[in-house]
Amino acid sequence: MAQADQAVERIKAKILEGVLLPGERLPPEDKLAKRLGTSRNAMREAVRALVALKILDVRQGDGTYVTDLDPAQLLGPLAFAASVGQTKTVLEFLEARRLIEPQAAALAAARMSPGDKRALDRLLDQVSPTSEVEEFVSNDLEFHHRIAVGAGNDVLTALLDNIAAPTQRARVWRGQADLSAVPKTLAEHRHISAAIAAADADLARSLAEAHVAATQLYVRTNLADTTATHAVLHNPEHATSPS
Repeated sequence: MAQADQAVERIKAKILEGVLLPGERLPPEDKLAKRLGTSRNAMREAVRALVALKILDVRQGDGTYVTDLDPAQLLGPLAFAASVGQTKTVLEFLEARRLIEPQAAALAAARMSPGDKRALDRLLDQVSPTSEVEEFVSNDLEFHHRIAVGAGNDVLTALLDNIAAPTQRARVWRGQADLSAVPKTLAEHRHISAAIAAADADLARSLAEAHVAATQLYVRTNLADTTATHAVLHNPEHATSPS
């Protein structure tokens, strides 16, 4: 293993052990390099790598600090992978969403406050079956985000928010290619919201899984060609209805 990689692992180990805490300033570079048994050049490379991963933050004229290690920030690279992923990656993100999102809906049914449940239902009043696709998809993303937040788990929220990028494109494309997609999706949202409002975790889970599976199946069925899938999911405005 290269010295810089070793330095990265040693700094991460110090954070995991609680030796370096969120928000804490690191010792000067030369002292830290000596403490970790590595060169200053390797230490500089390690710091740059950890800054890119949002684990460290270099403040000019002040020093290097451990970030607050917020899950949403740490999972940022996942969003980038989602945005540039090829067809196989996009379909895998959809599969991951299908595995995770139903559990978030079940937790939301149990944990969301009555006020948040009412607000979730009111959110759906802002769109209709005749809404523009882009407006509807924006509402769709907010609907799922609120459910994730309502699950009361910051890591789960960050995961779902960061796998939304490719699925957003799939939703836009489906809405443009299938005229029945928006009214169907809105009806499904209504059912999920009602299950959450009733604190029926099992029903919310089942409805959410069926809801995500519909998009997954539609993309897999109608965009079987790899080149076409990549083009559409990265440029949904150029999509045409499937034959």
